[in-house]
Amino acid sequence: MTSPLQQKIKITGPSIVTANRTSDGAVIYRTAQQGWSVDLAKAAVVRTADAARALLAEAVADDLGAVGAYIAPVSIADDGAPTPGNLRERIRRNGVTIDLPVCA
Repeated sequence: MTSPLQQKIKITGPSIVTANRTSDGAVIYRTAQQGWSVDLAKAAVVRTADAARALLAEAVADDLGAVGAYIAPVSIADDGAPTPGNLRERIRRNGVTIDLPVCA
């Protein structure tokens, strides 16, 4: 099995490192202060594969309270705030955004 750090990392735009908190499953983001936050605005944004690899390595080495760290794309709003960069990350952060049928 190949570890995430041995896999080829391709960055096509701004990215963050995200995981889930082990205590409650909340979506968390790696910060520039070498910690975790549930606030995406506090996430460390990287723009190169080397920076992404370093942030991911730091997150994996310090995974206390987090599981499944990986690199995810973000978009940067006009005010500089990061927002989820794809549908998967929007669903992880905001939950399902469509009405589901209710079983009787």
